[in-house]
Order: sequence, then C-alpha cells, then structure tokens
Amino acid sequence: MRIDAIRQRLRALGARPGHEQSVLRHWACALPQQRRSAREDVLPLALREALPALEEELHGLAQLRSEHPAEDGSARLLVALADGQTVESVLLPRDGLCVSTQVGCAVGCVFCMTGQGGLLRQLGSAEIVAQVALARRQRAVKKVVFMGMGEPAHNLDNVLEAIDLLGTAGGVGHKNLVFSTVGDERVFERLPQGAVKPALALSLHTTKPELRAQLLPRAPRIDPEDLVAHGERYARATGYPVQYQWTLIDGVNDGDDEVDGIVRLLAGRYAVMNLIPYNTVDGLAFQRPAWERAVAMAGALHRRGVLTKLRRSAGQDVEGGCGQLRARVGGEVRRIEIRPALGVTLHSLSGSDPAIVG
Repeated sequence: MRIDAIRQRLRALGARPGHEQSVLRHWACALPQQRRSAREDVLPLALREALPALEEELHGLAQLRSEHPAEDGSARLLVALADGQTVESVLLPRDGLCVSTQVGCAVGCVFCMTGQGGLLRQLGSAEIVAQVALARRQRAVKKVVFMGMGEPAHNLDNVLEAIDLLGTAGGVGHKNLVFSTVGDERVFERLPQGAVKPALALSLHTTKPELRAQLLPRAPRIDPEDLVAHGERYARATGYPVQYQWTLIDGVNDGDDEVDGIVRLLAGRYAVMNLIPYNTVDGLAFQRPAWERAVAMAGALHRRGVLTKLRRSAGQDVEGGCGQLRARVGGEVRRIEIRPALGVTLHSLSGSDPAIVG
C-alpha cells in the first residue's frame, strides 16, 4: 500500500487537506485514540464512519512477530506484513529506529545476511511508515534511519513518499531522517528535489574499486572518489554532513592502506566516518577485528583530519545482524568467504544452521 492511495481514499470520503493530514499524523505518530475525540465532530460524516476500519487496516500493515532486546538498549523486531512476509526493524538507543525498505535485497553485499536471499518484493510507502507507527506504540521515535533490509535506492518512489510524510505529519526533523544507500545516480538527482531533504549515509566499506565490486557485487559501479564527490555536493547543499558507513572486517578492509585511502577521500570533506566492526559468527570466514585495532584505526583517522565514530553494532549479544531474525524463520542461507586473492566463494547452508552471517 502506498501513502498516496490512502490520501485518495480519504479524499473520496470527503476529507479536506487538514482532515487528511490529521488522520495521517495520528497514524504515523501512533497517537492514542482519545486524542482524536475532540476533533471528530469536524470530520465529514463519511470519514468518521470509515475511520475505524481504515485504522484497523493501517494497524495491520506491520505487526510485531517477535522482539529481541539487547544489553545496549536496542531491540531487534521481526515485523510481519499483511501478506505474511517479514522484515526487520531495530529500536535504537536515544529514540532512534532503523526501518526496512524491501523484503530482501538485490545488492548482495557478501557480509550481509539480507543480501544472500535476493530481493522478494518492494515495501509500499505505507508499510515503511507502518514500521514507525509500530515502534512508536512501544517507545518514542525521534530519528528514523533507512538502513534495514533492502536498498532504498531500488525502491526510491516509496522511500521518498515515506520520508515526505515522516518529515511533515510524522513529526521527524529532516536531519533525523537518514537515507542510506550503496550509491545510485538516481538518489543524487532525486533527493535534492524533495520538500523534505533527509540526511545521507553512503555505504563505502573500502576505498578500492575492485574490492568494493566484490564486497557489493550488484551495486552500481561508482568509483569511491565519484561517490564521495556526489555526497559532498549533497552535504553542502543541505547543511548535513554525509555519514560514510564502513563495516570493518578483519584482514579485508582494516589495513593501513585503507586508512591512507580514507584520508585521501574524506579529509576536509563535510563528512563523518562510521566504523562498524563486523558481527562475527562462529564458523564463517569473516572475522571481527580486535577492538584495539578498531580503536587504533579510528584514532589514526581522527588525527589525520577525518571525523570518525567507532560504532558498536546494535544487538550483537542477541545475534541480531541484519537479516538474521528473518533467516531463522526459514529459507536457504549461503556462506561467503573472501580469499586473499579477493575471490568470493559461496557455500550453501541450511536455514536452520546456527552459523548465519551477521
């Protein structure tokens, strides 16, 4: 379901623009039913009569299937959609929420569980906002990051429609809406055109084009230098620094050569480098680097002029890497190895195997 379709239904019931925004605000903000009573007498009769059924339908777009709280204050949510498919959302510390934009993902990042199953379908814009409404029934949500299952650039119309609603009736500050992407020319064309301009997060992961092509096998072939140039233009236009995402994998992208490459690309840029140590799972080739190495890398970057934040992946203690909860429900999982020559080898695993990529 798309938000535009909801708007059309409301208008067909006699809603004027103020009525329309009020209904959408109560849904997106998960406001209690009694908050609506004072205004119900000003709604058109047809809309008042249809509202309970519509609210039930919207409520059913995203239902909590299971919740997995972690010691860091985050909680990974397995969310059931109306057609029986599932996606993941993550309640983050400090009133944040990470939402999914697709069931599965077509990019196929070799270190991401979601990408190993491919893309099943797009989420409608209403299903994206419904994850926010679901989370707000549990706790406050003041920041929404589009970093869950899926590549937002591959579902651009629905993601931008959700961003527009969340940045207006949904009450989320524009800089607290974070669009995360591996990089796509359409993103850099469309994002500046919107009335709501979200902050931008770019998945970089390496400064080496050939390695990036293997880590992100079906991402657009944008050279890291060009990707950073696109990001810099957007950052200067919006006034928000670009967040560069870097999943830190032992022996793959944690060397001094990558430090030099990051400094070359980002020193003096309006940017923040987020180093995120990989969620190691026993039995897989990928390994999480030693914490001391991650700290040293972050320190070296900071000293050389790159604002760097060393992140702890949410939900590590509950084995809640993106896609893991959904994978436990069923389906085939593949094991991936990066060899010294940068070759990628895939091995099939049963969906019930506990060794699942984080």
